[in-house]
Amino acid sequence: MFPAAKRLFEIRTAFRESPKFAPASRSFSTALNYHIDSPDNNPDMPSEFSEANKEREMEIIFGETPPSNAMESTSSAQESQAVTAVLGGSQQSLSHVDAHGQASMVDISSKEDSKRIAVAVCRVLLGKKAFDLVAANQVAKGDALSIAKIAGICGAKQTSSLIPLCHNIGLTHIRVDLTLNEKDYSVDIEGEAATTGKTGAEMEAMTAVTVAGLTVYDMCKAASKDINITDIHLKHKIGGKSGDWSRNS
Repeated sequence: MFPAAKRLFEIRTAFRESPKFAPASRSFSTALNYHIDSPDNNPDMPSEFSEANKEREMEIIFGETPPSNAMESTSSAQESQAVTAVLGGSQQSLSHVDAHGQASMVDISSKEDSKRIAVAVCRVLLGKKAFDLVAANQVAKGDALSIAKIAGICGAKQTSSLIPLCHNIGLTHIRVDLTLNEKDYSVDIEGEAATTGKTGAEMEAMTAVTVAGLTVYDMCKAASKDINITDIHLKHKIGGKSGDWSRNS
């Protein structure tokens, strides 16, 4: 007999032999699901009898009857865990997730305006062939670095259209710089976005360098498909409720 079937058989026998309660009628399926009759499906059964059987079953399975609000407490705890991340021993809620775990745009109306600056970086590994073409400005499509620079600036201004829950902010400055690195045949990209408002410009800075990196790839893909866009990350930020932040490495 399977362990699950054996356990169900033991529970059923315990109910039948219990002097405290009369046996409840049950129906079993081949999937080992069982059902205790209740007033909902047996009008002749008093509600007190159904509740007593449920409590007795809990005692047999768990050794004691759990509190009536146990299931509600467990459900609330699971819901809380779904929207809360434990970081470094402290709990920080996910700002774009509501109490029910659904996506939600943050209401920033109560926040004060302040100057905010964010700097992000990206690296595009070209390989020697494509690198030499870019360095000599001989890419068939044109000046790869200049076009990627403009693309990065345009991308930053479209961030809220690309990232669903990102606020549409008024950018006061965007800078995108691309530098050739002959040591590993790469293009180092740095982007800066600035604003004076209620939320930061981190996403705009990272979108700028990402779009610039993709544009470099597009400009050079005819020369090489083995181009890698990597190391996209926030370098540092200034301002906002959380204060200034810089990456250690």
